[in-house]
Amino acid sequence: MGLRDKLNKLKEPFLKGGKYEKYHPLFQAFDTFLYVPDETTKKGAHVRDAVDLKRVMITVVLALMPALLFGIWNSGYQYLSQIQDEVGFWEAFGEGALKVIPMILVSYIVGLAIEFYFALKRGHDVNEGYLVTGILIPMIFPIDTPLWMIGVSVAFSVLIAKEAFGGTGMNLLNPALTARAFAFFAYPTFMSGTDVWVANAGELDAVSGETILGKLALNEEVSYNTYEMFMGVIPGSVAETSTLLIILGALILLFTKVGSWRIMLSGLIGGALVALLFNALPADIGNSLTNFTWYDHLLVGGFAFGIVFMATDPVTATQTTKGKWIYGFLIGLLAILIRVVNPAYPEGMMMAVLFMNVFAPTIDYYVVQANIKRRQKRLESKKLKAA
Repeated sequence: MGLRDKLNKLKEPFLKGGKYEKYHPLFQAFDTFLYVPDETTKKGAHVRDAVDLKRVMITVVLALMPALLFGIWNSGYQYLSQIQDEVGFWEAFGEGALKVIPMILVSYIVGLAIEFYFALKRGHDVNEGYLVTGILIPMIFPIDTPLWMIGVSVAFSVLIAKEAFGGTGMNLLNPALTARAFAFFAYPTFMSGTDVWVANAGELDAVSGETILGKLALNEEVSYNTYEMFMGVIPGSVAETSTLLIILGALILLFTKVGSWRIMLSGLIGGALVALLFNALPADIGNSLTNFTWYDHLLVGGFAFGIVFMATDPVTATQTTKGKWIYGFLIGLLAILIRVVNPAYPEGMMMAVLFMNVFAPTIDYYVVQANIKRRQKRLESKKLKAA
């Protein structure tokens, strides 16, 4: 008997009228993780496609892997390199794994527990969206974030940003960024400063790890060059530092057509344009952030990671083609504008994406209305010519 046959046999008690009918969502989550669902929609408009939501989410998780694996190594390297002369690759990776893996486990345990609870309570299948959210949250947090804080932030995000709106597909705000925003405003001393970006920095006087944007916000000099910023061997959130590996993830999303190239490209254009405008200011008028080279602005902080993995979230982003251009451009523009104009928020990408999440439906509405009016005018013009 094959695995599929065995699962079908095990599934019987979980079906309607079965002994464990109440727990059908839990079994269904496990079943569809292994196999594509054998169900199709029965009513309403839908698109025939061989890929289900779980497979889309798994594709995103795979695209995140290069940045995550590098982030694990870099987290270990940033700590060990400041307390010893030589650091081996596996030594750094192991040190980083001891910090990052518990963060991922806490994120998934807390998030999935809430997801399973609501699935059983409401009698619907488990939402697949947390496959991505669960790994994104620890990737965008500082390495020294306490595990309890990650758990609280995850609970807030899932309850307020997702379940309160009806679950995956109904949320207005990006859940991962909502978790980070909650932690940022609820526990600001744990989310900024010099002691949170490198593991155990607060315990040893020899270890310090201010981010590039943090130094620029204080008008301090930056010791890293463009190459180092691009490669990502710098302090920062767990998996946001390496632009090179974020680009690799972007290529995976684009090749599989999961991510929107329009949002990515327009976001880069918007960010580059504003950074260029600030660079054009006289040196004596500007500050360290305004004088920071425009292309370096695109390499540091969460800019690249946010444009690739946060702005392109298919649920909270715009849906229309023109809307995607507008949406991405404004995110890039606002991200640089916030980090330069308000040094209290040197990492402007989080605020920019969440702000545009709110306006995404409005952008789509006006794009659709503009198309309707244009077609009406075209129709009226044809009627006049025919008359």
